[in-house]
Amino acid sequence: MDATAKPLRIPPQMAIYAEKHEIFDLVQILLKNLMVDKPDDPIQHLIGLLKRGSVQVPRVMLLGPPASGKITIARKLCEHIQAIHINTSNLLMEDTDQTMQALQYKDKQQEIPSDLWIKLIQQRLSKIDCVRRGWIMEGIPRTHQEALSIQKAGIFPDHVVMLKAPDSVLMERRHGKRIDPVTGDVYHVTFIWPEDEEVAGRLVPEQTILTEQCGSQLRQYHSEAHSLARIYHNCLKTIDADQPHTDVFDQVLMYVLSRHRSVAPHTPRILLFGPPGSGKSLQAKLISQKYNIVNLCCGELLKAVSADETNMGELIKPYLEAGQRVPDSMVLQVMTERLSRLDCTLRGWVLHGFPKDLEQAEKLQESNFIPSRVFFLEMTEDVALERVSLRSIDPVSGERYHTMYKPAPTPKVQARLQANPLDSKAQLLQRLREYWANVPALQSLYPEAIHINADQDPQTVFESLESRLVGRLPNIPAVRGQGED
Repeated sequence: MDATAKPLRIPPQMAIYAEKHEIFDLVQILLKNLMVDKPDDPIQHLIGLLKRGSVQVPRVMLLGPPASGKITIARKLCEHIQAIHINTSNLLMEDTDQTMQALQYKDKQQEIPSDLWIKLIQQRLSKIDCVRRGWIMEGIPRTHQEALSIQKAGIFPDHVVMLKAPDSVLMERRHGKRIDPVTGDVYHVTFIWPEDEEVAGRLVPEQTILTEQCGSQLRQYHSEAHSLARIYHNCLKTIDADQPHTDVFDQVLMYVLSRHRSVAPHTPRILLFGPPGSGKSLQAKLISQKYNIVNLCCGELLKAVSADETNMGELIKPYLEAGQRVPDSMVLQVMTERLSRLDCTLRGWVLHGFPKDLEQAEKLQESNFIPSRVFFLEMTEDVALERVSLRSIDPVSGERYHTMYKPAPTPKVQARLQANPLDSKAQLLQRLREYWANVPALQSLYPEAIHINADQDPQTVFESLESRLVGRLPNIPAVRGQGED
């Protein structure tokens, strides 16, 4: 490899286009279809998927204990998203040889063999209506072993919903359950009663089930539920069924319509704003370490460039040595060059220390480096003064200390600590005034920015940031840097 070769770069427009048109999702879905279907002609298979428009259809498993409302939710869900409802009852209504074999076991009150049961499921899911419209599998799988067999057969849901409720509530629901013998719809004397008087008049109790039987069924479900949750933990959503069924349905629908991707795009681009002392560098470091994205501090990047024997480095060095502000044109050139490198394009980045004002932010936008998340870390002047003016650094170890929060461990270390001249009260007040003067314009450019109270424990601040990132950023190793406020 040529050691003098320039770093590979990808224009930022490519990532923005891919995210706008959901190219990343499309590629993942097509690849998943290939791995599951294993067609003899992969290209024609993919072309067929794209032509049918069936690249992404719902594949949902709806699990839960008896009387948790699975049937009602499944039917409403199928009606809303036009998917096919699959459950134990309608699987046995198919007119096939396998179904006839299964019914023979059922007539003898024997359990249907696992391999035959899986064939019934495969047979139903392979029909064109399920392929084109997707499916909602209600109450299946029932056991840990059945779930493993379903996976072995190449059946993988995109969403698994597990309903839960206290056993006392489930027992009460079971005894108040009523069935419409005409439609098979399920109602309840307390929770779900039909508005149509004709329907209400023909409702009949469910086949009598003793309290002991209800308890036995619940115990059997609970014995398998934990294992099922472990198997499907990557796509599982547990929802409290002890609330109005309309609220339960709304939560299930919202989850099913989601796509298991981070709210932040595949290449997260995060901007951190905040006054001196707000902890931008620490939070950027924590985000970078956990989500493996590139940590970029403008100040540290300028220092690194000035240390290189390049034309740009020679131009920047005099400004840094004199303590003067580097011209925006130079800063922008350095930032855009770094942000366009392959690691930033593929893995994403968290940037702090730039932009400082509206003009810089607009130039960053014009260069197509558009953030997907913007955070303002907020604190008062008094807190900023306390945090910054009392901090110092050990020139030997490079460790930072603070008179109140992290004092030097020994008198020897204390004696050699040095304070940054920029941390003097006069300098700090000037920097604070400059920051707050630019905040309104920056907030107008980023109206969807999230404001975080930075006057908290650093871990609490990080958790607040993380909750807005929704924690599923790509787990790809990244170049990590360190900077300072």
